[in-house]
Amino acid sequence: MKKNLIISLKLTVVMIILCAVLYPLLIAGIGKATPGGGKGKTVLVNGKVVGYELVGQKFTDDKYFWGRPSAVDYNAAGSAGSNKGLSNPDYLQVVQDRIDTFLVHNPGVKKEDIPADLVTASGSGLDPDISPASAYIQVKRIAIIRNIPEDKIRTLVEQHIEKTILGPSVVNVLKLNIALDNLK
Repeated sequence: MKKNLIISLKLTVVMIILCAVLYPLLIAGIGKATPGGGKGKTVLVNGKVVGYELVGQKFTDDKYFWGRPSAVDYNAAGSAGSNKGLSNPDYLQVVQDRIDTFLVHNPGVKKEDIPADLVTASGSGLDPDISPASAYIQVKRIAIIRNIPEDKIRTLVEQHIEKTILGPSVVNVLKLNIALDNLK
C-alpha cells in the first residue's frame, strides 16, 4: 500500500509539472512567436487600437455594417456559443427577435432574404466576419444614412471580400467599417 501511494504521489508531481508548468510555458512561447506576440492582431487607426482583427465587435449604429450576433455579447474574456438547438423555443425567439430588429432597421428587405449569419451567433460568439451577402444586404441602409451612392458602398464591400482557402469568402466587419468611415 505504501509503495503504491509513493508511486501515485511521484506521478502526480510529474503530471503537475508537465501540465501546469511546462505545457503553459510552451503555449506562451508559441504565442510570443506569432504576429501580435500572443496578444492578438490589433487594428490601428491613427496610431490608436480600435479593435482586434480576429475578434468580433458590436456595431449597432445604422451607419455601420452590423456583424454577426454574439452569444456572449462580444465579451472576448470567454467565448461560447448558445448551445441551443432548433427545437429550443427560447433560441427560436432570440433568432426571431434578431430578424425583427433587422427588418425594422432595413426597410424593404424581406425576411427570407436575410442571410443566416446576421441572425445566428457563431460557435465562438466572437466571429469577426460576415458573408458577402450579409454585407450587401446592408448597403442600402448605410447609403441612405450616410448619403453616399449605393454603388460606391457596394464597391467598398467588394474590395473587402477575403477569399479563404477552405471555406466561403468573408468580410471582416471592423475593417469594412473603418474603410467606410474613411470613404469620401
